[in-house]
Amino acid sequence: MNRRMPKDIDDYIERRSEQDQRLLRQMRATIQEAAPEAVEKISYGIPTFHLSRNLVHFAAFPNHIGFYPTSSGIAAFKEQLSPYKWSKGAVQFPKDKPLPLALVARIVKFRVKQMRER
Repeated sequence: MNRRMPKDIDDYIERRSEQDQRLLRQMRATIQEAAPEAVEKISYGIPTFHLSRNLVHFAAFPNHIGFYPTSSGIAAFKEQLSPYKWSKGAVQFPKDKPLPLALVARIVKFRVKQMRER
């Protein structure tokens, strides 16, 4: 993989394997649909959706797709995220299982609502 900072999300995705590209495109489309007003950017070297501040991030790793909805996004969906490895602000979705896109959409919508209430 090219170690230079990706210029945008398309560049980030294009640098990955075919499997990763497919999964990353699914994540991106799900987030776009759940937060159509959010702006795409690269932050911390990974795909990010921004809505007055960082809304969510996602990234590809050797064995999982990482999803970063902040600690509030994790806390609010802790029970639904229990089948996955997670921490205070991140969750790991294994690549060998279908992505839980409906859950991702619910978390993103929750984060959008949070941002609007601020």
